[in-house]
Amino acid sequence: MGKEGKNTPAPNCALCKFDMPEKVCVSAEGKGGKGCPTLVEKQVLEEANREYDLPDIRSFARNASIQEAECYANRDQRPYIMQPTKTRIVEICEFAKKMGYQRLGLAFCVGLAKEARLVTEILESHGFDVVSVLCKAGRTTKDLIGLEESEMIFQGTDEAMCNPVYQAKLLNHEKSEFNILLGLCVGHDALFFKYADALTTVLAVKDRVTGHNPLAAIYLSESYYRKTRHPEIVSAK
Repeated sequence: MGKEGKNTPAPNCALCKFDMPEKVCVSAEGKGGKGCPTLVEKQVLEEANREYDLPDIRSFARNASIQEAECYANRDQRPYIMQPTKTRIVEICEFAKKMGYQRLGLAFCVGLAKEARLVTEILESHGFDVVSVLCKAGRTTKDLIGLEESEMIFQGTDEAMCNPVYQAKLLNHEKSEFNILLGLCVGHDALFFKYADALTTVLAVKDRVTGHNPLAAIYLSESYYRKTRHPEIVSAK
């Protein structure tokens, strides 16, 4: 049993044993396993789908789906083989134009300052007004959240903390219409999502080891990054 009071297992779509064409979420004739949300969570689905009756949500979702389709070429060919054509940054620009946004917020990590400058130049070349805030803005020290010296990166210094709440509130203050996240740390990104008024998309996430390509560790988790699958083996410091 899943949560208390539930008679069905919690969804676990990641472990579904059916191939894509056989999945019930893809085909009306498809199949699903125990806990399949398409088959057993009808009430939650109805609640979710009612949200699309709200004009702003419907418009946002509609344009997102149109943008999704436009990222593939030659969709009229039969048989159709997916042919992706657009990068993430191009997709963000096109989607923002579909929504009629003019003022974009960019929340970025200080470690990706060079990338943030390039992103701003690209967005501005598409005619957007960009407001950008880096994670260390405000120079609030880590004393505020009770960190001890042993928990600092630069020990023995008055180290400034990442302040995603300030980043979000600044972009709220500047009335950004749509936000873009670039390289915020795990946890800091979650706080930004919580406090930002405007909806937010992610251009790139931080991964200090793989050059900000976290899927590299997933793809290699059965070979060179096998250690990620065995957290019980303690590494030497």
